[in-house]
Amino acid sequence: MACGGKSSNTTKDMSDFSEEKSFKDAHDSPKDIDAKLTNEMVTFPTPDGKEGSAYMIKSKTDSDKYLFVIHEWWGLNDNIKQEAERYAEALGDVNVMALDIYDGNVAEDPDDASRFMKAVKEDRAEAIVKGALAMAGENAKIGTIGWCFGGGWSLKSALMAGERADACVIYYGMPVNDAKQLATLDTDVLGIWADKDQWITPEVAKKFGSVMKATGKKFISHSFDADHAFANPSSERYVEAAATEANKIALEYLKARL
Repeated sequence: MACGGKSSNTTKDMSDFSEEKSFKDAHDSPKDIDAKLTNEMVTFPTPDGKEGSAYMIKSKTDSDKYLFVIHEWWGLNDNIKQEAERYAEALGDVNVMALDIYDGNVAEDPDDASRFMKAVKEDRAEAIVKGALAMAGENAKIGTIGWCFGGGWSLKSALMAGERADACVIYYGMPVNDAKQLATLDTDVLGIWADKDQWITPEVAKKFGSVMKATGKKFISHSFDADHAFANPSSERYVEAAATEANKIALEYLKARL
């Protein structure tokens, strides 16, 4: 599940990487998981006149807190829905929305994943996020989390949330490095990285940290002796010990802010 890039245009850069043979060869098709899913998809209007969708887990009590969960390059599959369920249970009074940036497409092999990711248009993806923000409401407190492709979009979603942004977690995703954009960010950022990642390299994380510091933003960074996608239980690169520790760090961060 390697996802990377060379500038701040998240979608375009990941599309470029998906055309590399080494990139595709590094991706095994996701393994089946025994996901226990108890919630359903919802739809919402988007500002481009269409509809967006998300796997929605509503808080059992009325809440203006929301966590946007954003999928990897495979799409909104059962693994991501299960992660959304896990965060909803752990966070309690937080509404969790696993956004479908692929508009219903879910990949089962690297060729499909590459095709779906390349087909993503920046303005359409932004419209989906904006539709979700509108559904959450003007007074919502927004947290975001994503992996790989979704890691980049976690940061972009936090930027779009403006003053409503209260938390942002990037798991080995290509970050925005434009200082002018990051200067508008209204939350700190937790970055979780893999030291052996050939695409979202330690140098990428270091550069992002430098830009965040230069713009006066707080950046919390944790790296693990693992490869890209180490936190995904459906990946051959899954490392249970590292994933458990990373998940603990992410959950504590989100609990403190949401």
